[in-house]
Amino acid sequence: MAVKNFVVGLFDDEAVLFPAVKKVRNAGYKLHDVYTPFPVHGLDHAMGLRETSLHTAGFIYGITGTTTALGFMSWVFNVDWPLNIGGKPHFPLPAFIPITFELTVLFAAVGMVMTFCYLCQLMPGVKKHIFHPRQTDDKFVMAIELTEKTNAEEVKRFLKDAGAHDINEQRAEAGWWYGRFDKDDADIHAYPANA
Repeated sequence: MAVKNFVVGLFDDEAVLFPAVKKVRNAGYKLHDVYTPFPVHGLDHAMGLRETSLHTAGFIYGITGTTTALGFMSWVFNVDWPLNIGGKPHFPLPAFIPITFELTVLFAAVGMVMTFCYLCQLMPGVKKHIFHPRQTDDKFVMAIELTEKTNAEEVKRFLKDAGAHDINEQRAEAGWWYGRFDKDDADIHAYPANA
């Protein structure tokens, strides 16, 4: 992952944060992320995030479960072990409905949980930079990524005018990486993984 520079501003209230996000986007700064202690309605649209496609993934996982159930039961009763039981058909669809429903729900539920964890980067051993110790406790934190065209002092003044306090500049990993929180970042990156 790339190490980047960020200007981080702390907000006390969502009523101040929400207009600040809109001002940052209108000014053309690259908004890295906003950390809140609770969901703020409409913040995702203000940040310019697209709608999630988790429901589409759930539909695909559900269809995969349905196809798996019907395909496997059809193969068992028609190809692998065809039995003539009282002249009943080899593909009794009403008898397949409970298992098909259960596999549809199972595949959709497990697949959506795994997709959600991947999209939110919630996996064992994954470490993300914490911009402020109270960022999800009771404070709102906005991180703006600095590019070649962005002046850090200008961004700090902009955040101060937007209502932020405790504004600082940080150098951190832009995404997630495997690591441990009980070791310092310098210790983690100083030694190779196999040492």
